[in-house]
Amino acid sequence: MADSNESNELVIPHLIVGLGNPGKKYDRTRHNVGFDAIDLLAKSWNIPLSETKKYQGEFGEGAALYGGKVRLLKPLTYMNRSGQSIRSVVDWFKVEPGSVLIIYDDMDLPVGRVRLRLSGSAGGHNGMKSAIAHLGTQEFPRLRIGIGNPNGSSNNPGDPVVSHVLGKFAPKEAEAISEVMQWVLSAVELSLKQGFSTAMNRYNGRSLEV
Repeated sequence: MADSNESNELVIPHLIVGLGNPGKKYDRTRHNVGFDAIDLLAKSWNIPLSETKKYQGEFGEGAALYGGKVRLLKPLTYMNRSGQSIRSVVDWFKVEPGSVLIIYDDMDLPVGRVRLRLSGSAGGHNGMKSAIAHLGTQEFPRLRIGIGNPNGSSNNPGDPVVSHVLGKFAPKEAEAISEVMQWVLSAVELSLKQGFSTAMNRYNGRSLEV
């Protein structure tokens, strides 16, 4: 199904959110690729992140590459309450939900793929369920990073999905994710310069063999 506003307006992100779980035990897990993306953006753009209780997350703001300001957020509420943190920043800065770009992991995409969309459902992702509930709309851009599917081959027969998303990438996957993260950086920068639809057109077809 095509996005309803795919070609009708220029969407420039003003707040970029990466989803993940706080704490060292979740570092570099598949479920935390959203956090990793924000860390890369912050480093590349020289925007320091610091824990801000008012926003329930790590937050930073700085000059966007092509004028104006850009804000970065890593909610520290745990995944299923991410929307609380996002909403607090949206309300404080009066950011329109349609200017909130959320970056997160997607099991329905293989490692080596990204998918950008201007709207859509949560697709079973608890962080996105919370974001949609707190923003009151599905009409905001998102960038999904493929983490692959466990295919029932987990060491945890009770819940292979949990074991998969909270596990770490295999070495070959980690190499691919490093390259994918450069795509993420380039795609976000392009969306700031020329709009999100332009980034969609350039990066949705890319694929790495893993």
